[in-house]
Amino acid sequence: MSTMIKNISHELKAHVPFTIFGTLTGIVIMVVIVYMRIPDGFSRTLFWTLHPLHVFLSALVTAGMYRLHSKPRLWVTILIGYCGSIGIATLSDSVIPYAGEYLLDLPNRGIHFGFIEKWWLVNPLALLGIAIACLWPKTKFPHAGHVLLSTWASLFHMTMALGEELSVFTMVLIAVFLFLAVWVPCCASDIIFPLLFAKGKVESAPHA
Repeated sequence: MSTMIKNISHELKAHVPFTIFGTLTGIVIMVVIVYMRIPDGFSRTLFWTLHPLHVFLSALVTAGMYRLHSKPRLWVTILIGYCGSIGIATLSDSVIPYAGEYLLDLPNRGIHFGFIEKWWLVNPLALLGIAIACLWPKTKFPHAGHVLLSTWASLFHMTMALGEELSVFTMVLIAVFLFLAVWVPCCASDIIFPLLFAKGKVESAPHA
């Protein structure tokens, strides 16, 4: 248990720089959207593109991490991959951004659950990610893509809620929510959640 806690703490620290980079790219995109007065349909389209892709990569990495560090059983892999991707991707892309929208009193705030609103797209992609992980349980490249996709999906959820004006104070707070929406949920999905169920092969979790 102490080794697992140490590994998890180390992974969270290791992912801070990349998450900060993703947050900075999100802020740049947000400024462009606001000051070029890009219609909110643009953010809506990109959210519904990136969120399903985020779910796919999350399922791929979560199920892959479990299979690499355990004696995997198929039904457990499916359950962990699905809950880890759908649950935590929804928290990251929708719930935490909506909390930020609500606290900032953004004019067009709203919450979107992809696995319900677009069940025909999001759920099959989660299952596809799990299936690929069963055949090819790799985690390094997918996790990097997962963090960046999560950042942008969270961003576009929040830019859908923006009005025409954006103060510096609001921008800073959005950056904080973007960081939190990506850092803890993504590491939880890719690393902490699958390793909680891994048995028999875990000694030291590698950098994802």
